[in-house]
Amino acid sequence: MFAVFVPSESALKKAVIEDLAAVPENAVWIDLVNPSAAEDKAVERLAGIAIPTREDMQEIEISSRLYMENGARYMTATLMCHSDTDMPRTTAVTFILGDHRLVTVRYDLPKPFALVEAKLARSCTPSITGEMVLMELLDAVIDRCADILERCGTEIDQVSHDIFEPESERHGQAKRYSQILISIGRKGDLTSKVRESLVSIGRVVTFLSAVVEGVKWSKDMREQLKTMQRDVASLTDHASYLSNKITFVLDAMLGVVNLEQNNIIKLFSVMAVVLMPPTLIASIYGMNFKVMPELEWVHGYPMALVMMLLAAIVPYWIFKWKKWL
Repeated sequence: MFAVFVPSESALKKAVIEDLAAVPENAVWIDLVNPSAAEDKAVERLAGIAIPTREDMQEIEISSRLYMENGARYMTATLMCHSDTDMPRTTAVTFILGDHRLVTVRYDLPKPFALVEAKLARSCTPSITGEMVLMELLDAVIDRCADILERCGTEIDQVSHDIFEPESERHGQAKRYSQILISIGRKGDLTSKVRESLVSIGRVVTFLSAVVEGVKWSKDMREQLKTMQRDVASLTDHASYLSNKITFVLDAMLGVVNLEQNNIIKLFSVMAVVLMPPTLIASIYGMNFKVMPELEWVHGYPMALVMMLLAAIVPYWIFKWKKWL
């Protein structure tokens, strides 16, 4: 399906088109969502541009993502989807700008599109153009990436606190190491996807900044492009910082797991050493030799018990004195 947005006196009116012949000529934004071949052809006839296929949008070469054709500018970016769920993913979205009309092609539902639709439906200038809609979309995408990184940073701090919490708080509680590791993995995956999206958006903004030199864009829009470039650069650096922090937290988590395992092994080692002398004494007096002086002695059994007890206490006391426990 696809929706068209037509400027009115104070807002941008949205209409979901079912009759392909009913596409208005004054539409400034045509949003194609999972378009069929017939819908692609209808928009191509209206806008005089070629609509890329889904396979074309998946290309990773810069020349296949950012180019000009027949006076229209084609820009394909990677945007975040479902970032609020446990299974975030990225999707390719193509922005086609030509003759002051914007055409977007997407096969998923990035949240910035819904935010921009709601914003422009409330208020916009009657003279709105496709370039202005594109700037709104790019600005919403950058803001969304910033929100995701802020949330991810807060969650990473919480995971870090769970790992490095005081020993008194950890005592007697079963550590959910597997859940912490899964949480770290999800944060790392989300951060990497956001960084991928920011790099893609940064290329689109740079491409726009280069092509506007020969286009009569307003001074405010040029300044907005420069602001976007600075925002994307700072957010990309912040995403790299979070990636490094996630790597540190993961290494720390694995270190804590190794320490816990070493403590368990040390406990078993100490118990084995403590029980070894009593076991030796019990083994000696458990031998069935005919001539053993203590067998006929009345106090032989109590003496053996006392010897085994002392043989267990002495190694334990030595370990405590050496501070090995």
